Amino acid sequence: MRTTSDNQKRIIYILTVIALALGISQVLMLRELANRPAREEPKPKIVEEEPKIPEVSRGTVAIIIDDFGYRNDAVSERFLKLDADLTYAVIPGHEHSRSFSSKAEEEGYEVIIHMPLESRYKTKGEREYILETNMTSAELESRINKVLDHLPEAVGMNNHQGSKASEDSRVMGILATLLKSSGKYFIDSRTTTGTVAELTMRNYGVPTNRRHVFLDNQDDADMIKIQLEELFDKAETMGTAIGIGHAKLNTIAVLEEEIPKRKAQGFDFVFASEVAN
Repeated sequence: MRTTSDNQKRIIYILTVIALALGISQVLMLRELANRPAREEPKPKIVEEEPKIPEVSRGTVAIIIDDFGYRNDAVSERFLKLDADLTYAVIPGHEHSRSFSSKAEEEGYEVIIHMPLESRYKTKGEREYILETNMTSAELESRINKVLDHLPEAVGMNNHQGSKASEDSRVMGILATLLKSSGKYFIDSRTTTGTVAELTMRNYGVPTNRRHVFLDNQDDADMIKIQLEELFDKAETMGTAIGIGHAKLNTIAVLEEEIPKRKAQGFDFVFASEVAN
């Protein structure tokens, strides 16, 4: 029969064995952990952004196309498909003046009045609307208001001909007064070096500017390209430049070709209202 001392020894032995086993197990576990390669934390994915190239405009160009109202054909329709902010000047009183004005506005172009002014040379047409230097102030006001009512889409005006009337301070003053009260601007086409139109408009507080280049006085595609080159050169030099062309086949053909090229070169096309100040 075992004594109490024997039982105690047996318990101490068992506990010792268990302790040794636990110790050995812990040592082996620590050794395994020490030999195991450290797990690398996943690195955050770096997304490289495309470098942003600052958009620097080479110049701002406003192109006005005169003499709409005469025609309603493939040429006028092609002008309504040009991908640029262009300003279309409509002569009042012609067969297609009202319809083209409305259509151009619907297509997102800017419409202005191509106002007939008395010339020093013999002209025909627009007798019902032309402003002449021998008219009374009441007659001039009546004609101007008639035109404003005739083309309600128009937000501004430039002159059709006018080598005589645009040199007349009284006529230009009356025109400026009515444009000011109706909230419209005026671009001086500068059909004469003696014009006082731009100066008069500034004196009356009418937003204004002047034509810098005529695009198609010579109705030839190569010459129109040369004139366009001059226009863009001026825009690059001065910051802004205004060109005036006409509703002609060669003009639309050149613009269809040149506008995408010039946009790609960094030139901005804007409505004439944006350069009238």
